[in-house]
Amino acid sequence: MSKTLAVPPAPATAAVAYFTAALAHQTDVSDVRADLAADVPGLVVVDARGIDAWRQGRLPGAVHLPHRDIAARATSLFPAGTAVVTYCWGPGCNGATRAALEFARLGYPVKEMIGGYEYWVREGFEVATDTGPRSLPVDALTAVADCGC
Repeated sequence: MSKTLAVPPAPATAAVAYFTAALAHQTDVSDVRADLAADVPGLVVVDARGIDAWRQGRLPGAVHLPHRDIAARATSLFPAGTAVVTYCWGPGCNGATRAALEFARLGYPVKEMIGGYEYWVREGFEVATDTGPRSLPVDALTAVADCGC
């Protein structure tokens, strides 16, 4: 018996609803990079990590707002209706999810950047640091020149 099909796939209508909802809640590092490069108006990228991680490197243009501070500070930093993308360390961390939840509770449209800072760096994208911009070599296991998505 198939391990993959031991639980049957969802009917197509349920799959459409599920994947549509996933895309409404998540974005990825490549799409965020493209939007930052295009300077998309009304979009804010929030780094939900602590200060030590922030100092090691962050997405260019990101705002540092640890998830524990969002409820107290977000409304003084961002106008209502601002579209927010949250990120934290990487797939093994739920800080971006916690941050997205806090923004949603405050009424902001929000998406979580899957892959987080880890995949941003692994794809060779430039990061901002206190001493200036830097990039690491692309990790061949996570990035290709163009995956076609």
